[in-house]
Amino acid sequence: MASLTAPAIVCAVRAHGEHGSILRALTEEAGLVAGYVRGGRSTRLRPILMAGNLIALELRARTDEQLASATAELLASRAPLLAEPLAAAAIDWVTSVTATILPENQPYPALYSALSGLLDAIGVASSARQWAAALARYELLLLAELGFGLDLDECVVTGAASDLAFVSPKSGGAVSLAAAAGYEERLLRLPPFLRGADASTSLGDVIDGLAITGHFIDRDLLDGRARDLLAVRARLIDRLGRAVA
Repeated sequence: MASLTAPAIVCAVRAHGEHGSILRALTEEAGLVAGYVRGGRSTRLRPILMAGNLIALELRARTDEQLASATAELLASRAPLLAEPLAAAAIDWVTSVTATILPENQPYPALYSALSGLLDAIGVASSARQWAAALARYELLLLAELGFGLDLDECVVTGAASDLAFVSPKSGGAVSLAAAAGYEERLLRLPPFLRGADASTSLGDVIDGLAITGHFIDRDLLDGRARDLLAVRARLIDRLGRAVA
């Protein structure tokens, strides 16, 4: 990818040199891309290069191996949400984990669409309950897109497709009520919404769903790395837990 012009979601920005920044952003067709933004730390560009913002991104490089130079124009700002602690924590986590986990220059159009929808939901929802379930579904999709999808359609023990109430933290498979008898404390509770059920979803259900996705993201995608990143997620879960209480 020697050049690219596309809408992109800002996922991470770090200082580079005295005035510049390295931008990592998610696009629909090219996936996660990186580029050097000249003057990226300037007063003009800092509000544009904020995690969660939608930008018009242009990348130019002489070769595919060279770090591209990047320019960005703001299409949609999520800056007002960063004044809300719970929304800010969610945006921080979801953009950071996307930038950390995804390989560069590989398209993940489903993830781009899901992340865009999640950020939009955070912006318009009147309460966390209205977007937190979308966050858990995004994490579930992240696992699936990177080859670590969970089997939530039938019981991993009996093959039954009904009364699925738990998830095995070892296999990632669903477990029915009958098969879980006596082992409930060793399993993760499976809320109906994570299987696509239309039932009303409480924040308590969302916390249970995030416990499942968080376990497998840590084990299979981060593999014990990025403790600082998991601390960001822990703060988000803590805030959501206080909202439940």
